[in-house]
Amino acid sequence: MQLGHSTKLVRREFLAGAAAATVTVVKPAQVRGTAAQAAVDLGLIGCGGRGPWLGEFFRQHGGYRIRAVADYFADRADAAGEKLGVERTRRFSGRHGYLRLLESGVQAVAVINVPRFHPEMCQAAIEAGCHVFAAKPIAIDVPGAMRVQAAAQLAAKKKLCFLVDYQLPTDPVNIEVVKRIHEGGLGRLGHIDSIAISPPWAEPPVQNLEQRLRSLWLTLIALSGDVIVENSIHIINAVLWITKRRPTSAIGRARVVRPNPRDDYREIYLVTYEFDDGLLWTHRCQSLNNQLDWALNLTAYGDMATAVVSYRGRSYLKGGPKHFGGGNVESLYDQGAIRNVATFHQNIVEGRADNSTALGAVDDALTAALGREAAARRCLLTMEEFIKENKALELDLSGLKE
Repeated sequence: MQLGHSTKLVRREFLAGAAAATVTVVKPAQVRGTAAQAAVDLGLIGCGGRGPWLGEFFRQHGGYRIRAVADYFADRADAAGEKLGVERTRRFSGRHGYLRLLESGVQAVAVINVPRFHPEMCQAAIEAGCHVFAAKPIAIDVPGAMRVQAAAQLAAKKKLCFLVDYQLPTDPVNIEVVKRIHEGGLGRLGHIDSIAISPPWAEPPVQNLEQRLRSLWLTLIALSGDVIVENSIHIINAVLWITKRRPTSAIGRARVVRPNPRDDYREIYLVTYEFDDGLLWTHRCQSLNNQLDWALNLTAYGDMATAVVSYRGRSYLKGGPKHFGGGNVESLYDQGAIRNVATFHQNIVEGRADNSTALGAVDDALTAALGREAAARRCLLTMEEFIKENKALELDLSGLKE
């Protein structure tokens, strides 16, 4: 895990060019594109579990050379370097390790880190002239989201690619469902329900920030953004994909259920969002040990038909003029990442720098954080008020090694 140093958006039409027209499970080596003609020197920032896992997809793609790694913890940087074939002199650690990676001559970076640090790392990479592949959530508060927005705009000016690794909108079945929704398949959209269910987050005692950063960062809101941001961001992204805009207000409630909580995260959020045309969207998420299956899905209700979009399970559009029987979403956790790795390379090679996923990810992060604050405050909160507050989630980083 690598740390950083101190310091009316337009909703995108999601471009899903990387997905096929039918449901196909692919192996990383099959998604090569123009790899042989243009190998990209890549640096990996963040060497926890997902970082090296994604690093394998970059390596197997064939269009990348993994030239450097960085993580706050030296042992993780070394382990990832060994796995990915990175020279020892190009394995960086400490709080400012990612800056040394950016100075090492890489052309692109993958930022797979604790969400709190995504904005500053992505900004630094763009300023250094690197293309950016980033994990989500891209930010956990308004200042971070605004920082990412500025970085995405700068990237476009510099003709740099900035792709955020959302898997759900790469799936061919989901793409077809949303296409039909946009073609009027639901009639007039009345309301949307979405759900995000995940296992409980463990919170054993920690003695200092370093211990927390190694494995327990989820349970501190100032690091993860909380359940509604860190986990729900996938399905929030899907809702905004359908609506093509973010909501204008939110009202809700949040609750802590576990006995004797050590950290400040909340296991339950129930939030109702409203859009500028009166469209209502209710989102509920939980992280409890109550035997429910993991789930990320939404149901969109129109006056002629109903649609379901899922991260795992069946997606379809039932009824109306655009009826679609749909199908199962296949192996999306890995298949979506493989598609995004291929799309990132293609964008670099072809000079595509519209950066729609990055700008969309700003809307997603603001929407998730708006829901968190409205529920925590137990009040109606408008997006305009929330952005104007520009409130940062504070965290004391003193004591970390440079």
